[in-house]
Amino acid sequence: MTKIIAHRGASAIAPENTMPAFKKAIEMGCKGIETDVHMTKDGVLVLCHDEQVDRTTNGKGYIKDYTLKELKKLDAGVKFSEEFAGVKIPTLEELLIYLFDKDIYLNIEIKLGGFYYPDIEAKVLELLYKYNYVEKSIISSFNHYSLVEVRKLDSDIKTAILYMEGLYKPWEYAKTVGATALHPYIEGVTEEIIKEAKLNKMPVTVFTVDEREEISKFINYGVNGIITNHPDIGLALLKNKK
Repeated sequence: MTKIIAHRGASAIAPENTMPAFKKAIEMGCKGIETDVHMTKDGVLVLCHDEQVDRTTNGKGYIKDYTLKELKKLDAGVKFSEEFAGVKIPTLEELLIYLFDKDIYLNIEIKLGGFYYPDIEAKVLELLYKYNYVEKSIISSFNHYSLVEVRKLDSDIKTAILYMEGLYKPWEYAKTVGATALHPYIEGVTEEIIKEAKLNKMPVTVFTVDEREEISKFINYGVNGIITNHPDIGLALLKNKK
């Protein structure tokens, strides 16, 4: 059965990577959530897609230059809608506390682009251990060195390579970095690759799939997961397929 995973929460109807977005995804019946992790100046893991706060908040600058206290003063909802004015950037720990008693699959993307957050992999794992959420989580990243580091710290944790373009035999490449799953961009994967990956016991979750026809296509291809900004559409299509 294909799992529908809410991209940054139900980000089409609530501000991305905020508690309202995560809660709305779960309320609509979603069993999977994807989120992005950065680190503050004082070493706290927070949930935001961009390295900078400019696009999603009323602030400016890099997350790495803010302390958590300073970051919490920003409004992460008002740019989406006045309805969400006052919503704050959440920490990974806040999300895990909310999910603690729920059976929700959590996809944590470690964001490492222009600079490196010291020990971010260890900090993510520490929180997953603390809230007993390792078994219900997978860690993904475009930075595959980070995935290698994750597996050095815990050889049992599930990890997934994120990639944009077509890779030749991606299931073989994934194994070289110790990854246990493929998370290709929608245009970097074909039905044949999905079939071969599954034959090689490598699960495939595709991102970011928002059009009804595309979601339906990938469900029919038998992907393990679909990351979407519109989980309601995916859930409805799955229900109709039963």
